[in-house]
Amino acid sequence: MLLQLKNITKSYFSGPSKFDALKDVSLNIDKGQFVSITGPSGSGKSTLMHIVGLLDNPTSGQVLLEGKDISQLKETQLAEIRNDTLGFVFQQFNLLSKTSSLENVMLPLLYSNVPLSERKSKALEMFKKVNLEDKLKNFPSQLSGGQQQRVAIARALINNPKIILADEPTGNLDSKTGREAINLLHHLNEKEKRTVILVTHDQDLAKEAKRILVIKDGKVTEK
Repeated sequence: MLLQLKNITKSYFSGPSKFDALKDVSLNIDKGQFVSITGPSGSGKSTLMHIVGLLDNPTSGQVLLEGKDISQLKETQLAEIRNDTLGFVFQQFNLLSKTSSLENVMLPLLYSNVPLSERKSKALEMFKKVNLEDKLKNFPSQLSGGQQQRVAIARALINNPKIILADEPTGNLDSKTGREAINLLHHLNEKEKRTVILVTHDQDLAKEAKRILVIKDGKVTEK
């Protein structure tokens, strides 16, 4: 089992009041699955994404990555695991505006102390994967939305992650470029056997996954 959530509860406190954003959630995600997490605003979707993406610790319960409990690790330890295990693709692309496409894609390797020559060669491989070799020197402002998202996907892939976590990846794209981004995620899942977790409020987009998890009022059911 690649990722397991066991009896996860996430609570927020405001004075004497307590709000449970997640309520006793348990789920398993196997290596090579394409899973969507969907639900309306306020359902707990973002909280679940933060737990799955190791961006936050649960109040109670366990998060197991390849059998190892990581639910209460310190932020520095979680950051290291995130950098080695997860590739993030966001709705907003999150590219550095004053940095070239090539430098944006190389950035995660900077934190892994990889030599510059190796960073460049790995980045070039990723640009080939997303069919964007002619945009290495372009800045984000010189790219279309679809091209920016492909740069973001290349950046997500450069550390050879076990899990790609895509949060509303087509939210800022038109239908054609959104389709291209989803096709690329399908390719990475089917041809490279990467685990893809797609987080979206869009029911049609959620159906792109082979497995659909629905969250409502902090509880998860499976379609």
